[in-house]
Amino acid sequence: MTERTHSSQSIGYWRVVLRQLKYEPLALISAGVLLVLIIAAVFAPWLAPADPFKASMLKRLLPIGSPGYLLGTDELGRDMLTRLMYGGRLSLVMGIVPVFSAFCIGTTLGLLAGYLGGRVNMVIMRTLDIFYAFPSVLLAVAISGALGPGLSNSLIALTLVFVPQIVRVAESVTTQVRQLDYIEAARMSGASAFSIIRVHVLGNVLGPVFVYATGLLSVSMILASGLSFLGLGVKPPEPEWGLMLNTLRSAIYNKPFIAALPGAFIFLTSIAFNLLADGVRSAMDIKK
Repeated sequence: MTERTHSSQSIGYWRVVLRQLKYEPLALISAGVLLVLIIAAVFAPWLAPADPFKASMLKRLLPIGSPGYLLGTDELGRDMLTRLMYGGRLSLVMGIVPVFSAFCIGTTLGLLAGYLGGRVNMVIMRTLDIFYAFPSVLLAVAISGALGPGLSNSLIALTLVFVPQIVRVAESVTTQVRQLDYIEAARMSGASAFSIIRVHVLGNVLGPVFVYATGLLSVSMILASGLSFLGLGVKPPEPEWGLMLNTLRSAIYNKPFIAALPGAFIFLTSIAFNLLADGVRSAMDIKK
């Protein structure tokens, strides 16, 4: 009965959060922008007007609005609109997957460290504190450089960058929840540690950790693009916004608008993730 009541309360809470989101116009607009970008990326093979790898040196660096090339062409004569649509696939994957992976791993480690405490807490937290000796950008570059360029290695590197941050938030919240009266009552009733964490602790921890993780999506997008720009991420000729920025550097002076398009998409997506995270954070503040 207790588990069923707790589940219904959690569902009711998230319904309130969804209703509150209606009063966050910037968050809704950002969600719409992200939805359009995701749809364009997922359905790029059917929506894109050209082959993303078809080059033509006779059509290189055509300006925006050229006949048949709405956003012009890149340094090899490839359609920019097509490349941007396909590039959104890898860029969004590199932005979302590391945060999601770090969310799952970090929440689990944080729950264990916060609830069990003692030596378990000390081992987990002191081990992860090593990562805090380095800035996120430097750590991502160092891990990617050690593993080598490539999509999978970049995802591993970015996940390792975000895990310690999420663990710290999850551990802090779990430590606070563990001291509440109903947790002690459940413990005194003979419930196992796994049951208490699953039924009573997890629901209280997921909300704050989820909000924090959504704020990391924009950071992940920028770091992922930076790795590709440095040659540590996606390999050519695959379209990816950070890599496209790198290859278009030579055109920055004679075709600046063409060269700035991938950066504009990175900026737009990062801002949309940030505003959406702020809206979700505000909607989850049920005290208001």
